[in-house]
Amino acid sequence: MSRGAKIAIGAVGVGLVLWALTNFWIAALVMIGVPAAAFLLLDPAQRRRLRRVGRKELGR
Repeated sequence: MSRGAKIAIGAVGVGLVLWALTNFWIAALVMIGVPAAAFLLLDPAQRRRLRRVGRKELGR
């Protein structure tokens, strides 16, 4: 199983647990807000590197 698939399965699991413990909107906010905040905390050079690596992997 690829690394991306493991991350996706983990994210779905966390989302389902959050949804069960809270309501849908709080779970959606956490699942979207945490990765967005982490991306925004990177400096511009790290963002460029992350985008470049992501595009290379998509072209495989």
